[in-house]
Amino acid sequence: MYGSRTKITTEIVLAGGGHAHVQVIKSFAMKPMPGLRLTLISPDPHTPYSGMLPGLIAGHYSFDETHIDLNALCRAAGARFIMGEVTGLDLPGKRVLLAGRPALTYDFISLDTGSTPGANDVPGAALYAVPVKPIAQFLKQWREMEARALSQPDRFTIAVVGAGAGGIEVLLAAQYTLQRKRAAAGIKTPLTFHLFNSGPSVLPAGPTMLRSIFTRILNERGVHVHNESPVAALEKGLIRTAKGEQYDADEILWVTNAGAPHWPAASGLAVDENGFIAIGPTLQSLSHPNVFAAGDVAAMTFDPRPKAGVYAVRQGPVLAENLRRIVQGNALKRFKPQSQFLTLVTSGDKFAAAARNNIAVSGAWVWRWKDWIDRRFMAKFNELPNMPVQQAFFARLKAAFFPAALADEDMRCGGCGAKISDDVLKLALARVAPLKHPDVLTGLDMPDDAAVVRIPDGKISVQTIDAFRAMIDDPYMFGKIAANHALGDIYAMAAEPHTALAVVTLPADAPTKIEGDLAQMMQGAVEVLNAAGAALVGGHTAEGAELTLGFAVNGIADSAHLLRKSGLHEGDVLILTKALGTGTLLAADMRHRAKGRHVVAAIESMLQSNSTAAQVLRTHKASAATDVTGFGLAGHLLEMLRASNVSARIEMNALVILDGAIEALTAGIFSSLQGANGQAASQIDMGKYRHGDPDLEILFDPQTAGGLLAGIPSGEAAACLEALKKAGYSNARVIGKVTRNSGPRCISLV
Repeated sequence: MYGSRTKITTEIVLAGGGHAHVQVIKSFAMKPMPGLRLTLISPDPHTPYSGMLPGLIAGHYSFDETHIDLNALCRAAGARFIMGEVTGLDLPGKRVLLAGRPALTYDFISLDTGSTPGANDVPGAALYAVPVKPIAQFLKQWREMEARALSQPDRFTIAVVGAGAGGIEVLLAAQYTLQRKRAAAGIKTPLTFHLFNSGPSVLPAGPTMLRSIFTRILNERGVHVHNESPVAALEKGLIRTAKGEQYDADEILWVTNAGAPHWPAASGLAVDENGFIAIGPTLQSLSHPNVFAAGDVAAMTFDPRPKAGVYAVRQGPVLAENLRRIVQGNALKRFKPQSQFLTLVTSGDKFAAAARNNIAVSGAWVWRWKDWIDRRFMAKFNELPNMPVQQAFFARLKAAFFPAALADEDMRCGGCGAKISDDVLKLALARVAPLKHPDVLTGLDMPDDAAVVRIPDGKISVQTIDAFRAMIDDPYMFGKIAANHALGDIYAMAAEPHTALAVVTLPADAPTKIEGDLAQMMQGAVEVLNAAGAALVGGHTAEGAELTLGFAVNGIADSAHLLRKSGLHEGDVLILTKALGTGTLLAADMRHRAKGRHVVAAIESMLQSNSTAAQVLRTHKASAATDVTGFGLAGHLLEMLRASNVSARIEMNALVILDGAIEALTAGIFSSLQGANGQAASQIDMGKYRHGDPDLEILFDPQTAGGLLAGIPSGEAAACLEALKKAGYSNARVIGKVTRNSGPRCISLV
């Protein structure tokens, strides 16, 4: 998180949330390096631990027990978390390319992005098979598959392609859970399972004793094992083997050898014959020393080994140490993969086998042993101390006792002396593309002392300003949220955004870091402003302790159609267009006590524009409107009620609340404004609710880029709500009704 910290001079980007990278983050959390910023990029906020995947499928574990929360881990470590998908590297420019968002720069980068399904050479596999990797995508498809298996009362057939440990574990776990769930649902027709193997026996890489154990188990469980039957092609519901045989299947799972993503080779990295990144014993790319790689995406050309999660786990500490050493200019360590390792394979139920050195044992006790190992590993990353607080304490202690340690260059100016340099500003703005608006006479492309904008005839100008400090570590997403938030007042008044001025404060980092963060932030903001039809015409930048961003937005409206807070009428229906809870979730995130998926959902809510919602509300004859932001739902509703001289009845069960928000409020996690907002309780008839009830506290939770609250004539309410949902506002709800003025307590809760 941005805040009081040392000047950032070096950037290490970790692309991918694999087993090696989570250990790197934990290492830097326990022993941070001043001046170094660590950034993790992952397409998902949670990364699965592959060793527990079969147990998750079988129902022995919950989602949270089998996943590492990357957002919380990064927050605890003081690292940035960027949710994105890597599509390539610009090696000369030291940039990592991402899908749907600007590239990020790096000084050093490590790649632990995993493998892809090895199905490209089998016709139909990409269309008709469900690959187990990447695991996050597989789990989404597995839930859908599970639902189909439970809704189909007839015979249901599942085929698994790949008879290694992964294929066997997934098959037996699926069989275990689906048989029990179908029986509980009263479905008596059996499930049929097929296992397709290109070799002569299952578990080809395992010792003979292990193969014997699982050959027996598969036979006892009634699994049809097809050895020496490589799959030649797939069609919808059909498998064809190289032998010319064909088998029907309702679902096909693909658990074969891993494949390499295409982008490492396309980017110019040295790769092996299979397309995996070729690395040496220091885990560096053979072609680019500032690029490291680990896990399945890497090929240890110095000591080739089959793909196995155990190597990624063992690579983690060496990778962390070498990233430290390369920043410091020291000699790097060599990674030596172990010649033997323990293999643990589960059988769906709480039974497992262990093998090492050609000796295998099995039993329920082996499963309990594996469970203990797995849970201990996960606890390292999901049970986190309050690391940023510790670091801040020691930083303050150092400053108190060793003030001379503060370098002169960190004695930064205030006032206009704190502006961002002209060179840095020009470089950053050259990377964004603000809207070219015909009414802008002078702006960013024709700079002057101020912007000059033509106001069309017959219109009025609506002006507003909003600014706040960064509450997430992704400057691109922060820019989008800040722009969305600032536009809310314009939309609430039925105005059309026209122009915007930015106010930016950035920490005093190295110029290249400032340029990168400013460009990311402004690119996100400009994308939102451009989509709104608002031209960014100028702004002001300054150095400061924390990253902040704000916008002064000018809108144009027809005076006859302007919406105000004061137009509510008795009998109007109150409609709220978004869910509540961003304030407490962001507060929980700062304390690394929010689940990553809940933070992502809050960000998605903040990113949703109010533009279309405002149009729908106007179409359905809204009498008054406001945007729900810092004062919370209760505070903003009270403003409307006082201005309109009416009261309101709120149906508490109708409120949509973001996942995790009630949990955070129950834990006593409140945003800074919660206490002040809660003073509005004196104007509320709370009915059965009492002070401290989480369901009541949500009314006072300050929202960032919240939804619109509007009064709609009762005859228009149903059609308005339907139109909002069709427009994508799935959380829009009728939350109450406007009533006759009832005096000081003008809100009643039911």
